[in-house]
Amino acid sequence: METLSKNKIKWIRSLKLKKNRDNENLFLIEGEKIILETFRFHPDNIILICTTEKIEFKNILSYHVDKKTMREISSLKTPNNFLAIVKKPLFQNRSSNSLIVALDNIQNPGNMGSILRTCDWFKVDKVICSKKTVDIFNPKVIQSSMGSIFRIPVEYHDLYIYLKNTSLPIYGSFVNEGKNIFKNKFIESKAIFIIGNEGNGISEEIIPFIKKFITIPRFGETESLNAAVATGIILSEFRRMN
Repeated sequence: METLSKNKIKWIRSLKLKKNRDNENLFLIEGEKIILETFRFHPDNIILICTTEKIEFKNILSYHVDKKTMREISSLKTPNNFLAIVKKPLFQNRSSNSLIVALDNIQNPGNMGSILRTCDWFKVDKVICSKKTVDIFNPKVIQSSMGSIFRIPVEYHDLYIYLKNTSLPIYGSFVNEGKNIFKNKFIESKAIFIIGNEGNGISEEIIPFIKKFITIPRFGETESLNAAVATGIILSEFRRMN
């Protein structure tokens, strides 16, 4: 197990920035569980591992670091004992794109990661993001996605152009407008569900593409529903009927 050099530390820290992640096609993951899962299922994606514990990883460059160094390279306020540099996953084109979630300017990294986990749970075929949606390789997104980043194909597009050119039925979720989702019958086996921005909802320019307006009825007093929770309810109802 090697010692981490100052240049290596600087390089790892540089990957906290999106432009550097994009240039190198790499990103950071932190935490024993997600790293061991990646090591088990995607070992070829791992470039190196840093750990405060003296553990050797077969055929992977490993560095033993002290807790001070881990704090320097970590993106977390309370660093884990494990950190790894990983290649961005590549996905083959899936034969079926029957269930797609489109994210319209989702900004909160925690929400984004939870949405990816939810899409993984309900076996969404693809997630389409607007170009202003938070980077899926943001360290906080990675943490909250709990490994789903390796299983769900995610693409960034101009949503206006993407939705304009699709033939799939498009659903949009609104707070106080649309058909009660619990009374709606999802007769289509293929669909796109748009999840809007946490504060502003779905962008005005793409609303004309929505063919089905749905809402999750409110029984309490809160003003809105978390985007990840709303995604889970919508996908649950769709899967229940398909």
